[in-house]
Amino acid sequence: PYFFTTGNLLNVAQQTVINAIIAVGLTFVIISGGIDLSVGSTLAFSGVVMALGLRAGWPAPLCVGVSLGVGAACGVVNGLLITLGRLPPFIASLGMMSVARGAALLVTDGRPVSGFSESFRWLATGEVLGLPVPVWVMIAVYGLTHVVLTRTKFGRYTYAIGGNEEAAILSGVPVRIYKVWIYALGGALAGVSAVLLTARLNSAQPIAGLSYELDAIAATVIGGTSLMGGRGSVVGTLIGALIMGVLRN
Repeated sequence: PYFFTTGNLLNVAQQTVINAIIAVGLTFVIISGGIDLSVGSTLAFSGVVMALGLRAGWPAPLCVGVSLGVGAACGVVNGLLITLGRLPPFIASLGMMSVARGAALLVTDGRPVSGFSESFRWLATGEVLGLPVPVWVMIAVYGLTHVVLTRTKFGRYTYAIGGNEEAAILSGVPVRIYKVWIYALGGALAGVSAVLLTARLNSAQPIAGLSYELDAIAATVIGGTSLMGGRGSVVGTLIGALIMGVLRN
């Protein structure tokens, strides 16, 4: 009797936010014909670096930017290993998964970092127009990425690379550059999720994000994105993430 209540539906939305935001980054990666197994570890590393900055007294907006930057940097490394190092995406991101997790444990000595200001925690606990702030963040992320994927050159090239990489190269698409940007976007969105998760828990855990990459891949595929590349949408990914959230609820 409580499933269709407003409170529970908002609860489902809040529980879905982290997975949904990671999944939208993976949507770009998978459409381009790649895979990224490191997003869960990237989330943990981004979160603890941001948390250490907050504890050191850095302004919250700067720390949020640091989280996104660390996530994007991990994605750039993945992209460079794949394009310049010619490693398969599975192997490159599997390596980054271990490196980022190890780095998170190293900088924290394996301990959680906790105790943040109420102004930072508002990102998880606040409400705007009756909706929790994380839900608004998810809506904004999906709105922007939908426009990018369907209305911009970046989006068209993402589909082209995943559909037929050789044809894209012969058509003059700078495939290597765009692959790096695609993985950087996936890492940056993992950084966004790290901000929201840290604010919600009031703690950054070096072991956070375990198996999150599997949930995100599942949401992406349930939403209709082809693991072979070249086909998919962020709207489908959102539906996939919500299906998983509803089933768990």
